Amino acid sequence: QVQLVESGGGLVQAGDSLRLSCAASGRTFSNYAMGWFRQAPGKEREFVARISRGGTNTVYVDSVKGRFTISRDNAKNTVDLQMNSLKPEETAVYYCAASSGIVVVTKTTGYNYWGQGTQVTVSS
Repeated sequence: QVQLVESGGGLVQAGDSLRLSCAASGRTFSNYAMGWFRQAPGKEREFVARISRGGTNTVYVDSVKGRFTISRDNAKNTVDLQMNSLKPEETAVYYCAASSGIVVVTKTTGYNYWGQGTQVTVSS
């Protein structure tokens, strides 16, 4: 089992920045690729970003490229999501997730463990 706890959400204005953090405990953190997803009211959960086990490879959804940065610290068992130039349409609950798979996946089914989520609200 891997336990994931997100933090850092809040209410910001359009154009502001926010940094989300996810703390992991349980099994060896470096054995898992990590991802961030988000879910807006009435919508499906969507992929945002993914980082490989060692942190050398990252993948982003096109809409956040150049504005969001995913990073991890395997010594501290944390994965962060730096979000810049936030937009109102990015208001959602943001989830971190752990994947034991090797192949890069952007679907929720590719992740084994999930946090409880943290709310991000971007006002216009």
